[in-house]
Amino acid sequence: MTKEYILTIDQSTSGTKALVVHRDGSIVARGFKEHKQYFPRAGWVEHDPLEIYNHVKETSLRALQSAGIQPVQLAALTITNQRETAVLWDRHNGMPVYPAIVWQCQRTAGQCAKLQAAGYEKTVRTKTGLLLDPYFSAAKWSWMLDHVEGARSKLEEGRLLAGTMDSWLLWKLTNGKVHATDYTNASRTSLFNIHTLEWDEELCRLFGVPSELLPAVKFSDEGFGYTEDAGLFDERIPITGIIGDSQGAMFGNRCFTEGMAKATYGTGTSVLMNVGEKPPSAKNGLVAAIAWGMSGKVTYALEAVVRTTGDSIKWVRDQLGLFRSFEEMERLLQSAADNEGVYMVPAFVGLGAPYWDPYARAAITGMNRGTGKAHIVRAAIESIAYQVCDAVELMQSVTGNALVELRADGGASDNSLLMQFQADLLRCPVVKSEVAELSALGSYYMGGLGIGWWTSPDDIKNRQQSYRTYEPVMGTGERERHYAGWKRAVASVLKSGNL
Repeated sequence: MTKEYILTIDQSTSGTKALVVHRDGSIVARGFKEHKQYFPRAGWVEHDPLEIYNHVKETSLRALQSAGIQPVQLAALTITNQRETAVLWDRHNGMPVYPAIVWQCQRTAGQCAKLQAAGYEKTVRTKTGLLLDPYFSAAKWSWMLDHVEGARSKLEEGRLLAGTMDSWLLWKLTNGKVHATDYTNASRTSLFNIHTLEWDEELCRLFGVPSELLPAVKFSDEGFGYTEDAGLFDERIPITGIIGDSQGAMFGNRCFTEGMAKATYGTGTSVLMNVGEKPPSAKNGLVAAIAWGMSGKVTYALEAVVRTTGDSIKWVRDQLGLFRSFEEMERLLQSAADNEGVYMVPAFVGLGAPYWDPYARAAITGMNRGTGKAHIVRAAIESIAYQVCDAVELMQSVTGNALVELRADGGASDNSLLMQFQADLLRCPVVKSEVAELSALGSYYMGGLGIGWWTSPDDIKNRQQSYRTYEPVMGTGERERHYAGWKRAVASVLKSGNL
């Protein structure tokens, strides 16, 4: 039986999706399931790693059943994942020692502030390209080792393994036979030296995370192992194409050449610009990233991280109860043609680039007696575009290059009002792929390269893909009025004076 399909696992902050993708690039079937979000204290965010792995199996089997194919028809399984979320588990029994600490979680802000005060920011930034910030994984593993009962004794017994979500899923899928990650995920931990392409012993000592806990680091298009979980497939399916979700979206958006940029509108938003084969000098709140490792070479990117974008829409829906369905949200947006001075600053877990203030907190400003729920919903939508605009303007100022177009993907990019408003703020076209799952598509492309379906990105570039382009139409004066109001709103919530 011919192997004409790839099963791609898209494990995001909000849920897990499994996609069956044919060799011609068509998505044949999908399975999706949300997982529970835990907020044990203010600013803390956790997930259950076992729940997520069970959802990987459940959605995979559902997708195969929906596609009407058998595991033997799969050429590979690929993984794209939420980045920075940290898992620590017992290698003997396969159980997490604590819930996964999610990338949004701010519990380690104090620890990072102490390291900054001690003068370690430059060391971390020089070696990793990252800020010394609770966003990244190292401080999360350190916290678990210091605060979880029995963790230190298990460490001394050699029982612990540490990894990001891709490593956890890979370890479970291979029945504990493979502990590995790829360059994109490793580079988001604050422990990986992006110049030497190795775990850095000095950084491991600084954060108190022994390097022997960490996974082997591989190129995204390498073979990582085979599925060995009898509860999933009887067949041994090769695993390849592992890549962090934002970098996966960049690859899926075909940003293969230097200077191309994309924004993934998910729970948060990552804006990435391809900067070629030399590590960039990141500054002013930007971070350096490994875009991907492929065919024995590493490509780098400059990144601006926006902590909360799509999640603010979910908050307005779930916590405020202002709408129940996205159809209802669209009707509300159509009823308010202007925000009438209302702005939402969604700093629920601090603010990312260009402010990097973990202590900032959310606010809705500019309300008057006539403000209704439509204005607040509109303010939530517009807050996404403002934050991406902040990030792009910072990138342009650092690189000296004007952005010609922004490629967009992720769930919130389906909202045409948001995409048009984004183009108006950026004053350049926003190009949105008609394929919703760009992170998964990037993982699929990478996996296809890994198993020899294609020989280079040029083969992928020539494949057909539909896009919709949003051109800027807003007048300069109106644009400046909106943006100035946003800047005032942000200034009102900053704790560190970073505006």
